[in-house]
Parts: sequence; structure tokens; C-alpha cells
Amino acid sequence: MTTTHEAHPLRFVGVDIPSKADLQNCIHCGFCLPSCPTYIATGQELESPRGRLHLISAVVDGRIEATERVLGHLDLCLQCRACETACPSSVPYGRIMEDARASIMANAPAAQPPAWRGRALFLREVLARPSRLRVALAFGRLYTRSGLQALVRGPLGATIREMLPPALVRLESSAPVLDRAPFRETGTLAAPSAGGSSTRVALLLGCLQGEMYPGVHEATVRVLQHVGCEVVSPEGQGCCGALHSHAGDVETARALARRNIAAFERAGVEAVIVNAAGCGAAMKEYGHLLRHDAHWAERAQRFSEGVRDVLEFVASRDFASGLGKVERTVTLQDACHLAHAQRIREAPRAILGAIPGLRLVEMRTPDRCCGSAGLYSVVQPAMSATILEAKMADIASTGAETICTSNPGCTIQIEAGVRRAGLDAEVCHVIEVLDEAIRAGR
Repeated sequence: MTTTHEAHPLRFVGVDIPSKADLQNCIHCGFCLPSCPTYIATGQELESPRGRLHLISAVVDGRIEATERVLGHLDLCLQCRACETACPSSVPYGRIMEDARASIMANAPAAQPPAWRGRALFLREVLARPSRLRVALAFGRLYTRSGLQALVRGPLGATIREMLPPALVRLESSAPVLDRAPFRETGTLAAPSAGGSSTRVALLLGCLQGEMYPGVHEATVRVLQHVGCEVVSPEGQGCCGALHSHAGDVETARALARRNIAAFERAGVEAVIVNAAGCGAAMKEYGHLLRHDAHWAERAQRFSEGVRDVLEFVASRDFASGLGKVERTVTLQDACHLAHAQRIREAPRAILGAIPGLRLVEMRTPDRCCGSAGLYSVVQPAMSATILEAKMADIASTGAETICTSNPGCTIQIEAGVRRAGLDAEVCHVIEVLDEAIRAGR
């Protein structure tokens, strides 16, 4: 839970104070309540979008201060943006929440909530710095390749798990299996077609996808080549800044956005392809992020208009020719920032529906958050576990042997859920299944 000193009450300050115009769009209808995972879990009004908007509005108006209790309600928000889909008034809840957190973090460092400051520091000094992130993940690779991970998770590991604190056992069960070499290639990844009619696109490598799930990038390149694209990966790109924005560290997010815009502008491409839903949503909103920067605002808006989620892009092209059979039953987890932030729902279903032999069984609530939400599963483990438990019950009811996602955070979280629930199922990106069908058709 968030901690701050009551002797130093916080207010919203700086250039990112939530807009009153945005806040006034809320008509207090309550349509958002049934869509909010934390409201569903608690039944508490202040753990709903409507309740949090009321708190934010009160802080903006000066009617209340941003006390520890108030910030606790904001911190419990997943920022899944399901409320935006449900809202009849188009309240930009995600933007409001990010602005609220940025305005808290614009206070003097000594006054910032320690937990928020620590989170921002980790994201800034590790996630945004590739060399440090690679060192951190090297320990994860050693843990996997040494066989210790398999031992702890196997039948013989039961005694070990009983000896460890429950929090550590839960954290260990969330660690991905890092048994493959990372994908860090730059330059030309797929050459233009012989006919010279290729569409030139660039692939975002990001920070975690290529390190933890290199197969997703490999499949993405092959699928893009299948649909007639020349694929490049420009040097100088990096983390998209999404988690920094979510955590209120907008200055780091802005620095990362400028770096990416410059790198992709130099590449001279028709589209920037992103295979992580959270990254794509953030990059499509660079225009808002850099709205106060006279030099970058227009460039950011223009750049954002060229960003495409890989499923959105592939579904708009002739991808279905020559597909082979993929005999399996799958269910689809709609990534929050694909379904709600980017409003892309049909593309993954169109792709899966075109694959011969594949059977798609929908969950009851495929677009409800799995509880990952960036660092949420670490900073709010109890609520994250509650939300994940409901998601795994929904998944289990489908009987699917494959769970398809479109975001690495979802993959990490649902893989952990599969292990904890003892399900016999694999988790993979939609683009990996399409890649399998393309290779089966050759």
C-alpha cells in the first residue's frame, strides 16, 4: 500500500494536473462499475473508476488533500482501462489516472510517497537501461539453465517451497522460464521481396519482449515477411516508456519517447510495428505525452499515427493464403491495452479464425484484466492474485490447451496462473500461432 507522511500532505502540481474538462465528462452513471476488476473484487465505491474520479476531482479542486488513504485508492487501480470501453461519456480515464500520478510525482522528492518513488527509481534505472536490465535477467537465465528452477517447481521442490516465505514462493512462481537466447537484432530483419513491392516497416524491440520471449519477435518477422514486408529494426530505439507513465515518472517516459521517435524517423518506414499491446498503446499516445514540448509535440503526433499493433497490421493484409493446419483448441485473453486502450478486438479473432484446424473457444470475460498490469503483481500482490484466480477459472472452463495473448505482461501473469492452478496448457502470442500455420503450409 502507498505510504506518505501526513505531515507533508500532497497536492497535484506541475504541468500534468488532470484536466477539469476530462473530469467533468463523468456523469456518475455507474456503467463502469461492473467492468472494473477492483470494484468487482471489493464491492467498494472508492475502488471503482467513478470513485477514483471523485477523489481526483476533489484533490484538483482543493477540497481534499492527497493523503495516504486517497493515494492508496489510486494505487490499487490496474489502469486496465476497461472502464473506458464501458463509459457512455468517453471519459479518458487512463489519461486522467496517468496525469494524476504524474502530478503527485511532480512534488518534491522528499514529499513523494516512498513506494511510488522506489518504483519509479527501479523503472528508470533498470528497465530503461538495457545493460542493467540484461544483467538482472542474466540471473534469471542462470536460475533456469542451472536446473534449479525446474527443481523448485517439480515434485521434489515441495519441501523447498514449504521452507520459503509465501511471498517468495508466489514471486518465484511468477518468474518466466528464460531458456532461450534473447532477440536483440538491429538492421534489416527481413529483406524486401524480389518484385520490389514490399512495404517497409520497423519493429519495436522494446525492453522485455525480446529478452523474455524472443520467439515472439522471431515469429513477428516471419509473419511480416509472409504478408509482403521488408522489416527493419533501427538502432537507437529502446523502452517505450509505458510503465514509467503508469508510475507517474513522465519525465523519463518523455525522454524515452523522444529517443524512439528520432530512431524510427531515421528508419524511413511506412509503419512502426509493435507486438506488445501495452507498448503500442503508449506509443499511440506519445502526442499527449509530449503535448507541452513545442519542439516534439507535432513530431510525436505524426509518429503516433504510424504506430500499428502487429495483429491490427497483419489482419489488414492478405495473411490467410497458404496457411497449413494447426490442430488445437485455443482461448484468447484480450490484452487490456489492445481491447480497451487501442480498441482492437476483431483482429486477433480474424487471424485465429482463418487458421485451418484451429478451434477458438471464448471465455466468458476475455477482456477482463488478468492482474498483471506492469508491476502491479509485485506492488499489489493480494489483489493481483485475486484477479488472476478469477481469470484462471474462466480459462479452465474453456478446456483450451493453448491460451493466446498479445502482451508480455499478460503472458508472464497467465503462465504463473497456469503453474499455480496445475493446468495442462501453454501460453503464447497470437502471432506465434499464425507463424506456426504459415510454416505448416510450406
